[in-house]
Amino acid sequence: MSISGDQNNPYAQPQPNPYGQVPAQQNPVPTPQNPVPAQQNPYAQQNPYVPQNPHAPENPSPQQAIPPGQTGGYGYPAPGVPAPPTGPPTGAPVAAPGGAGRGPSGWLWAVGGVVAASAIWASLLFATGGFSSGPSPDLAGYAYTSDLCADTSMTPFEDAHYKTKASTGTASKDANPQHSGAQLKSLDTMTCNISFEQDGASTSAYSSTWLYNTATLHKQTDPAPEFADGYRSYEKQDTSVGYKVEAVPGLGDEAYLVTRKDDGSTSSSSYVILGVRDGWMTYQSTWSSYASSSGSDSGKQPTATEVATMLKTSATETLRRLRPGR
Repeated sequence: MSISGDQNNPYAQPQPNPYGQVPAQQNPVPTPQNPVPAQQNPYAQQNPYVPQNPHAPENPSPQQAIPPGQTGGYGYPAPGVPAPPTGPPTGAPVAAPGGAGRGPSGWLWAVGGVVAASAIWASLLFATGGFSSGPSPDLAGYAYTSDLCADTSMTPFEDAHYKTKASTGTASKDANPQHSGAQLKSLDTMTCNISFEQDGASTSAYSSTWLYNTATLHKQTDPAPEFADGYRSYEKQDTSVGYKVEAVPGLGDEAYLVTRKDDGSTSSSSYVILGVRDGWMTYQSTWSSYASSSGSDSGKQPTATEVATMLKTSATETLRRLRPGR
């Protein structure tokens, strides 16, 4: 008797496993006809250090490109996909601290421009001497002249019967009057020396009369703080010859007259100084005369008071001439 099919074979039924239920195989061997989905591979776990895109498909096809920013295993770029840029695109503004995606504020550029302009301006001032530690010189309208003798008023002396002595030679050292001048960085100086003689003076008597004038334009230092003490020091000095110092009103900002006291000698002489300051200009006129007692005309020598009057009158006109247009 033949047996048709296996269903009637009692021994062909599956037998229970005595060790329990065997789970179905979850990782079959992949074949070209049966590729294994990635999500079923227990060994294809996601990299916990790489951010995952929740919107990416579960099983992208081999032709689908990986979106920018996604990486392959362990954070490296996927094969064939260029790495995403790590910085801002070329030409993009640099984000300022404390603000996302903002460039430097406009006021910072403005402040930088002001600082740069100030630095350039300061350099120009230093180069040209614009910065100065002292005040500007107050020359009170006085100007430099190379020939102070030409501007010196001679009228008061001529009225007292004095005239300029004739030159004794042709050399410059023998010239009378003699003038000089110099213009320097800190001051301008002018001088005039004149030798006088009295009208009708006896040739048997010896006499010498000189007028020394100086004018100085101080261009860097104000002479005011030391001007008065320069003349008052005459009456303070330790010497056998005494001097009297007195202020003279009406001349410049301040003026002083220095007169040598009579020493009781047999000679007839006088020595008088007039000093004037007007702004940063200083002027001094000095009279020095001597005549021997043997001369018959020695008594005609002017007194110190008369000399002081001549010096003040001459200084007033001379200073006016040194101020052009005034």
